[in-house]
Amino acid sequence: MKACGLLLRLMLALGAASALALAQNPTDAPAAPDVTVLKFSWSKERIGWERDPFGGAVESPDEMRIRTRNERRIEDAKRGGNNIEIDRLRRDARADAANIESQRRQAPPRYAFLYKASIKNNGAKIITAIDWDYIFYEAGTEREVGRRQFTSDAKVGAGKSKELSAFASAPPAATVSVYKLDRDERQSLDGRVEMTRIVYADGSVWQRP
Repeated sequence: MKACGLLLRLMLALGAASALALAQNPTDAPAAPDVTVLKFSWSKERIGWERDPFGGAVESPDEMRIRTRNERRIEDAKRGGNNIEIDRLRRDARADAANIESQRRQAPPRYAFLYKASIKNNGAKIITAIDWDYIFYEAGTEREVGRRQFTSDAKVGAGKSKELSAFASAPPAATVSVYKLDRDERQSLDGRVEMTRIVYADGSVWQRP
């Protein structure tokens, strides 16, 4: 009897496992999007203090404190009606601004990174937005050394192609410097682009499992 009971429990367990496996069958997952990655690339772009694509000139806390102090002193002098003092404070403010600019020019240059991917919509539905990952590998291996994740609001009609692009301050991998241009950096990396989420005009969404 014990042997029969054990056999029955084993059969029930196997049946439950089979049902779970059926429920998790990969064929039940959303189908891969009918999108082809035609080409992809990345480049390093030098940026200066005056033309920073991430919001203009970068003002440090000390620079902000100096600017705010000078503005406050000039406003106080205006309320007092002392034109001589106003002129002196304005000269001081211009001198402070020139000194800050000189220090900025002596700072090492920085680089931003432009990531691009050209895709084609082979499906019948219009795409309105795409989440995509640019994945970097150590050259000659499959060891992932960097991953940059982007979202692009891009309308791509059926059968149409589109170039996605994104500017980021983060380099492809830790081996790529943000302060100097090294032409050999590119040789150390391989990469690929993957779609992770696609939003269609009809409101449907594909999400990578």
